[in-house]
Parts: sequence; C-alpha cells; structure tokens
Amino acid sequence: MHSGTNPDHLKYIATREDGGARLDKILANAWPEQSRSRIKNLIEDGHLMLNGTQITKMSHKVKTGDRFTLAIPPAVPADPIAEEIALDILYEDDDLLVINKAAGMVVHPAAGNQSGTLVNALLAHCGDSLSGIGGVKRPGIVHRLDKDTSGAMVVAKNDATHRALSTLFSEDKENIERAYIAVVWGVPRQCEGNIEGNIGRSPRSRKKMAVLRNGGKPALTHYKVLARRDDSLASLIECRLATGRTHQIRVHMTHIGHSLVCDPVYGGNRLTSKFNPQVHDILNGFEKQALHARTLGFLHPKTGDYVLTKAPIPLDLQQVITCLDLPIGIA
Repeated sequence: MHSGTNPDHLKYIATREDGGARLDKILANAWPEQSRSRIKNLIEDGHLMLNGTQITKMSHKVKTGDRFTLAIPPAVPADPIAEEIALDILYEDDDLLVINKAAGMVVHPAAGNQSGTLVNALLAHCGDSLSGIGGVKRPGIVHRLDKDTSGAMVVAKNDATHRALSTLFSEDKENIERAYIAVVWGVPRQCEGNIEGNIGRSPRSRKKMAVLRNGGKPALTHYKVLARRDDSLASLIECRLATGRTHQIRVHMTHIGHSLVCDPVYGGNRLTSKFNPQVHDILNGFEKQALHARTLGFLHPKTGDYVLTKAPIPLDLQQVITCLDLPIGIA
C-alpha cells in the first residue's frame, strides 16, 4: 500500500492488488481512520481527485497506479453553549472552584462530544465569569481528567487565577498536592516507591501512551500500597503525581506490571475468571479504569491560603474495592 497524509489531504496510489476493485472499497481500506460514510460524502461533494481530475463516481473501477488525493476541509468549530447540568462542587469562591467530576463526563467539547461536557455545565453555572485563557472551547480549564476518571478538578474564573494555577501545576510542585486512588492487578514488590519514565505516544498503537526509551516527556509518579488481597490478586494504591502527563498513572502502573483493574485500554479484566460469579459480574459491569482523583490541594493564588479538597469515592468504585476485599475505611 502506498499512502500518505498531511493535515489537509489524504493520498493513495493503487497497487496491483487493487486493480479492478471499486473505488469506494479501496479508499475505505486505504484510509481506515475515515469512516466509509465520511469518505462517501467528501467524494460526492467533489473533494476527490483521480490522477489530477475530479471524480465523484463511487463505482469507478480502480487501475494499478491510479493516484488519489482526498481534500479534507477544515472543521468548523461550534462555540459551546451553556447547559444546566448538575455539578458536585467541593469548593468555590470569586476566583476559582473545585468540582468533583463524574466518570463518563468529557471535560471540554470535541468532535462527537459537543454537549454534555464539563465546559457546558460550567458556562451555565458561572456565566461569563470564566477565564478565557483556555480559549472558547476550554474556558477556565486549567488541567483535565480522562473522560472515565472521576474526581477533583480546579477551574479558574479569571485570567490572573488561570495563569497562577497553570504555573503552580507545571512548576511549583511544593505547593500542590494531587493524590489518586487506584485499584490494580497484583501487588507491587515494594510497598511504596517512585515510577519514573518518559511518556509519549505508543509506537504500537496511536490510541495508547507508553513509557519510551527515546523521546516523550519526563514523568514521575509516587505510589503507596494501601491495601492488598491475601492472595495478591489485586491491591489498592495511592498515586501522587509529580508531573501531569496524559494517562500517566495508567501508563506507569502498567509499565511496572500492575495495570488498573477494568482499564479498557491498558489492562481490562484479565483476572476476573479467578473470582466468584458475584465479583465477576461487578468487575465486568464497571467498564472503566478503577481510578479516582481523591485529593487536590494547592495554595490559593489570591489569598495565599491552602485549599485542600477531597472528592468522595464514587459508589461504583467503592463497590469494586469492597468486592475485592480491599476496603480501608476511605470514602
């Protein structure tokens, strides 16, 4: 297969094996990141060139050496709108608020998620009093949590607070505390320790991040075992972030051989067959990584006071912890 891409165009040169096949079938295989319906619509709208000539006939028979170029028009972003969505607010004043984000809630609008996001909810709650530094799509957003990770997030209501919090998160590690609760498969050899390793896009799967020998960004996670099963099949871990890379805890724990329970990307439910049917059903019904941003503490940029918030552990995660015989009295 001879294909190439740039931000605006997709290109493909038909191989000998492609000869005689329908154009729509060949191009769907050539560009799997595009849906068949998306390719069809773009072709019908005149965005496909065959050997330098526009073509709109989907049933065209491909010849060896045919050169295809599909122009991808720029997306037209839609400004997010305010939506009355209930927020679990842990702390709020005139400059910022800390919310307990529910698992399943996307932080900001993106393709396929233009509504129902945290930003939509914040616009309704705060009105115009949100920092504009994050742009129209991400007003007030200083940091983010994965869609299926629950827990504490801070949001800035003005630009000065946003700048100060951003500096705090990226540079001033002494005055910020970020602690997560995670349920992992197995038990780390050391009861506590550091996991250090650069994190970047996985060369094997573009949907994953990975610890890389070359490239990536420096990442450091401190962990501590809070509870463990007697049979060592699973353990409850506290992870504290010294950096904030994409999927950092999930990647680092997987790197040392202890992926998060139920993580659909990095771990899954590989050991659920070892448990009784009731536990098996609870784990299979969880369908997301067992991870919660429990504690968020920081120096308030304006008052200088220390703000410490703790997000209650969601009931479904509590159920996972309990069914694995890992409870330690936290809630």
